[in-house]
Amino acid sequence: MRKFTPDWKASSTPRPAGWADVPEKKWNDWRRQLSHRLNTLEELQRFINLTPEEVEGISAKDKFRLDITPYFASLIDPDDPLCPVRQQMIPTGRELAAFASMMEDSLAEDAHSPVPGLVHRYPDRVLMLVTTQCASYCRYCTRSRIVGDASATFSQQDFDAQIGYIERTPQVRDVLLSGGDPLTLNQRALDRLLSRLRQIPHVEILRIGARVPVFLPQRIDDGLLEMLRKHHPLWLNIHVNHPKEITPELTAACERLADAGIPLANQSVLLAGINDSVHIQRQLVHELVQMRVRPYYLYQCDLVEGAGHFRTTVSKGIEIIEGLRGHTSGFAVPEYIIDAPGGGGKVPITPNYVLSQSPAHVVIRNFEGYITTYAEPLDYDPTVIKHLEAQVPRRSEPGQGGIAELLEGQRIDIKPDGFDKTHRRGREGEHPLSDDQRQ
Repeated sequence: MRKFTPDWKASSTPRPAGWADVPEKKWNDWRRQLSHRLNTLEELQRFINLTPEEVEGISAKDKFRLDITPYFASLIDPDDPLCPVRQQMIPTGRELAAFASMMEDSLAEDAHSPVPGLVHRYPDRVLMLVTTQCASYCRYCTRSRIVGDASATFSQQDFDAQIGYIERTPQVRDVLLSGGDPLTLNQRALDRLLSRLRQIPHVEILRIGARVPVFLPQRIDDGLLEMLRKHHPLWLNIHVNHPKEITPELTAACERLADAGIPLANQSVLLAGINDSVHIQRQLVHELVQMRVRPYYLYQCDLVEGAGHFRTTVSKGIEIIEGLRGHTSGFAVPEYIIDAPGGGGKVPITPNYVLSQSPAHVVIRNFEGYITTYAEPLDYDPTVIKHLEAQVPRRSEPGQGGIAELLEGQRIDIKPDGFDKTHRRGREGEHPLSDDQRQ
């Protein structure tokens, strides 16, 4: 069992020979870590025995940006091309190969962006992109079309437009800051953004999505924590894919964030040859919860350029959830998600636990294959709750009520675009049956 300690100065990851002579004070200086990132073939060859395919990927002119902090690079096994950290960070020739269904913007974020850098896909929350920069760059990045380009980051004018949209859209109660990585922003600039969002009365929750604690745990210092805790309720999602990434330094960073009252969650991506294993995933979630990080999402790899060789089948993801549910604590089981191509948003994918239904019984099975029935109440009256329900304000979700509206009887159908026109088959006017006849 790995021992967890909140003091990264007292307990740190052993460094490879190439970095062993760097004094602790310099090694733990996050600014120095950023300024000494590895990004050239020559630098990487000093520390890693590169394969021809890696040399090809690193040497490619049009590759996605390459930058790795010395700390995270020190976790790479220099002699193992299948090292899970190495595969996530070192380009290979396979990145250059196109694959079926590949898209530049597979989640259609640009199409759902009312102002530059703001994605409004769900009724009550928005994604606010605040930078295109990261501490290091994952080879499967879903926003590789914009991330890493230092000349294409967001301006103060963009921030004003984003915040202006949120101010005039009262249905927005939850704002997620992402990018890029918001924790790479200048601390005062991030503080100003969070302060402006906090001044909007209808914004209840602020969230930050960041891999800085994983790539650069030294950044989680007293000054940053003091600033973040001013903006509660504030949540932070980190991104750990493999137990090898969980080090004393990351553990200490998460302990400090949790002690500052910031709830932590983890979002992983299912990656072929890296974490597509029930046993690896089980070890990962167990070590996450030990450092007070809730496993949140396990994403199916997106259909973005350069990520084809990381993709697994969906059946592999279902198999992993099957091997977690019932085999570990419920709060340690992430939701397996496909972020629907074309902008459909996050769709949870689960094994089938409901086997059959009748008006009186539901047939269910558990993780062991045990099958039983749950008897439905025969005198249940769902209208009794109406008097209490009337006291709860309804949130406006124009155009996005979805299946919930069908269940509540607010509408009778959801039609594909052009459905009525198609089924008139060229006939002019209304459907030949009247509304009364159709009923």
